[in-house]
Amino acid sequence: MPSTQAVTKTTLQNGLTVIAKEMHHAPVASFMIWYRVGSRHEVPGITGASHWVEHMMFKGTPTFPGPLLDRMISREGGHWNAFTWLDFTAYYETMPSNRIDLALQLEADRMVNAAMSPEDVESERTVILSERGMYENDPRFLLNEELTSAAFRVHPYHHEVIGDEADLRSMSRDDLYAHYRRHYVPNNAVAVIVGDFETETMLARIRELYGAIPAGEPAPTILRQEPPQRGERRLTLHGPGDAPYLTLAYKVPGASHPDYFAITLLNAAFAGGSSLGMFGGGGSNKSSRLYKALVDTDLAVAAYGGLGPTVDPFLYTLNAVVRHGRSLAEVEAALDAELDRLVTHPITQAELDKALKRAKAEFVLAGESITGQAQLLGLSEAVTGDYTWFETVLDQLNAVTLADIEAARQTYLHKLNRVVAWYEPTPEDVPES
Repeated sequence: MPSTQAVTKTTLQNGLTVIAKEMHHAPVASFMIWYRVGSRHEVPGITGASHWVEHMMFKGTPTFPGPLLDRMISREGGHWNAFTWLDFTAYYETMPSNRIDLALQLEADRMVNAAMSPEDVESERTVILSERGMYENDPRFLLNEELTSAAFRVHPYHHEVIGDEADLRSMSRDDLYAHYRRHYVPNNAVAVIVGDFETETMLARIRELYGAIPAGEPAPTILRQEPPQRGERRLTLHGPGDAPYLTLAYKVPGASHPDYFAITLLNAAFAGGSSLGMFGGGGSNKSSRLYKALVDTDLAVAAYGGLGPTVDPFLYTLNAVVRHGRSLAEVEAALDAELDRLVTHPITQAELDKALKRAKAEFVLAGESITGQAQLLGLSEAVTGDYTWFETVLDQLNAVTLADIEAARQTYLHKLNRVVAWYEPTPEDVPES
């Protein structure tokens, strides 16, 4: 179970939010810095800048050169990594607790002193273009990119985190550095420390290292909200691959909205998954309605739902990999029939109880480790502005009723609110019978 030990939250004079949670079951600590910058904060011309800056941060600083830093962390028995998504970029180090000060020092230094030499920028341009090229070999990436672009014509969720190829080729070192300086400031960051330490001593050290870093100008707020969708949108892609893919995507609220947990449990009941194993968890969905309707009937080889916590409304997806010899039209018709069956045969109390049990298990598994605790606390603060979102998840789930689930279904799972995306392999890529 995620620990119920007290969390301490404070804000430094420069605006840095600090969240600390003691966990003494192992001599380990995990330190994270979350910046409220992701693909949501990019405009055409610099799409992919947030992810690229993340790469550049591992090139180091004059004080902590990248290769040296990697060896230092490994030598101390630690590991480090980072990830960029729609609403945030996060960095973490998990180390023996008596060595965690190295993580505090390096993240304070990287907040201010990332070098971003022109040579390193060009080197990473090649790496990121290669990464994007690798993604383009995956039909699911291609389909998701087109689907998201169709779903969001105004809001900056419309482009992939890795960015558009044209921007990756044209962005300059100055573009990247300006993005870094605008967003990597203490008043746009959340520091999270979880593990084996004494809170007041740790907070004093964080104040010592971070308190003198000047606050930045508040980053401009993204005001381009997506207008209401007034009809179903459809698209078909053709390309390499060995199976057709189908995705139905419905616009749903962000994590702070009261309906979020009802949609989470609707997904858990209908498709067999939840949004609560963000950093782990999951399991078989073979007993779900979706699986029985598509996989057990030999229409698809896989079927699953997808939902994640975001700041603004994003997408709830239902996905299927079509079995060889069956058609996308057949699978879409069967999926629509199963969605229609929710009208005449709503989710039952037994299904809700099972979905609740599954969602709780995913959530608990995600927060079992010290690193998982840090990730969930940071995610909650970065996305909802309140770390207690994480602490109240179980209560929020328990409060969802069958009426809440039915209301969410009626509000969001209708054809005027969706994008239907087909991926058809080109004829030369389809295996012969």
